[in-house]
Amino acid sequence: IFENRFMHVAELQRMGANIRVDGRVAQVNGYSCLTGAEVMATDLRASACLVTAALAAKGETIIDRVYHLDRGYWRIDEKLRGLGADIERIDRGSDSGQRATDQAQIA
Repeated sequence: IFENRFMHVAELQRMGANIRVDGRVAQVNGYSCLTGAEVMATDLRASACLVTAALAAKGETIIDRVYHLDRGYWRIDEKLRGLGADIERIDRGSDSGQRATDQAQIA
């Protein structure tokens, strides 16, 4: 397992997940309900994990930095919407000329 592979655990915990990390091991204990929250994606796999968790969560989740998804899951928001998911990509724009930070809003 690569170093920092569990960076998204804190984001899942923000949604109510009961996860404990000890070195290279993550212990996930069952939880009855995740709650929507504002979270940040750190890489491709973390982005997909957070989208999946958001779809299962009660309430609205906003995922920042979802541009990571584009590297491996082309138009995932459109595909999930086609399956009935309430998901929307939000382009916040950029005044500095740098790449805009994308967000996904999932209810």
